[in-house]
Amino acid sequence: MSNQDDNSQSPSNTSGLSDAMPKYGLSSGSPLQEAVSEDALALWQRISHRLKAELGEAVWKAWIKPLSIAGLRDGTLHLIADTDFLRDRILTNYADRIRYVASYEQKSIRHLDVHLSADDRRLSHEFITASAQPHDALIPHVKAAKIVEQDDSVMGLDPRYRFSNFIVGAPNQLAYAIARRVAEEPDAKYNPLFLYGGVGLGKTHLMHAIAWEIHARQPHRKVMYVSAEKFMYRFIRALRFKDMMSFKEQFRSVDVLMVDDVQFISGKDSTQEEFFHTFNALVDDGRQVILSADKSPTDLSGMEERLRSRLGWGMVADIHPADYELRLGILQARREQAAIDISDKVLEFLANRITSNIREIEGAFNRIVAHATLVGREITIESCREVLSDLLRANNRRVSVDEIQKKVASHYLIKVADMFSARRSRQIARPRQIAMYLAKNLTSMSYPEIGKRFGNRDHTTIMHAVRKIEELMEQDASMCDDINLLKSLLVDQ
Repeated sequence: MSNQDDNSQSPSNTSGLSDAMPKYGLSSGSPLQEAVSEDALALWQRISHRLKAELGEAVWKAWIKPLSIAGLRDGTLHLIADTDFLRDRILTNYADRIRYVASYEQKSIRHLDVHLSADDRRLSHEFITASAQPHDALIPHVKAAKIVEQDDSVMGLDPRYRFSNFIVGAPNQLAYAIARRVAEEPDAKYNPLFLYGGVGLGKTHLMHAIAWEIHARQPHRKVMYVSAEKFMYRFIRALRFKDMMSFKEQFRSVDVLMVDDVQFISGKDSTQEEFFHTFNALVDDGRQVILSADKSPTDLSGMEERLRSRLGWGMVADIHPADYELRLGILQARREQAAIDISDKVLEFLANRITSNIREIEGAFNRIVAHATLVGREITIESCREVLSDLLRANNRRVSVDEIQKKVASHYLIKVADMFSARRSRQIARPRQIAMYLAKNLTSMSYPEIGKRFGNRDHTTIMHAVRKIEELMEQDASMCDDINLLKSLLVDQ
């Protein structure tokens, strides 16, 4: 979830806002249309876009899209709802999430207020009048070389992600146990703690849970949670404004540093250099470092060897894809939280059919609940089939490496045996690289596992093939067409 207070978008980037206004809920002819600035509209557009990605299109259309922005004042984001029902629903179910996403885009936002559209003329007058008074800058600008970051131990943390609502099963049991130990003990016994696993398996949930637990048990400890992307942006900004001393002080004065999605800095040499020195300074001083990535340290391509070595120093814990029991347990917990009537048969159906990742399971649950709420229809297996038809189709088709090798060999008129051979001629090597690329994109196998299926090749060979095909697809339209055709043949057959 993530997951965060910098904004890389320029405040002047408001092109296309006239087309976007109706889409994001500002009705034509409303008095607020003239009261709300283009910067405010751009801010709400970004917030709404993030909410759509996180909540799913069905929930977004039902509850977020109808909202309008009134303005931002004194740390409060003011929104407009057309009906009492919509306003109550937002305040009851989505206020925390909107506030969290809003603070990601604009760190001064601390509160949310939702007004009825009947009050929009009064609000219009208030915001026009307030524009002449000192108030929150809608889009922050750096006006001096000094970089000042807010010292807030829970900034950027999602209140939903706690140990208490993390569902434990065989695939994540080790990672959960170690995460709890790190959160409960003041000494950095597992340093660094490196969590890795595929998309949507719970890494970010555990990272946030650790931070919340430390905050509750040892509020005096300074915890910083940041994505690797944000680390890089802050580093670049420090270089730009010649304020590296403040940057170093900010990151090296914490008791616990948590960096999510470390793979983001792969191939970024200057950022890696600074991260390496920050990492060493903290670990040498006995401070806790907690990291997450989509691969183990040894499999992170584009990362300096010395940094990969350091990342694997402490405890490395992987999170495997959720098995049936864990998927069912997650759905049962969500049913209890939502206090909605869904039969065990429906949950078993979803747990059996949606197997990709936890995030997709939760997204499917949200969709069927939103649909049932909107249309007043009982949630049955049949209604789930209708609402989740696209998701179920995607999960129906599980492609194997054998199928990929056969389809690619047939397409390029080579033998399947060439996939395992040592032949390096272009007419053999390129199709083989394409098959490796498809294996990585269409299966859940790791690089080493794929390497074994291609004549026991080293995982670095597979990584090179994937990068090579990605580069060729950007440069060569015919290559891109070929890959898309093969994907469709494999997935839709």
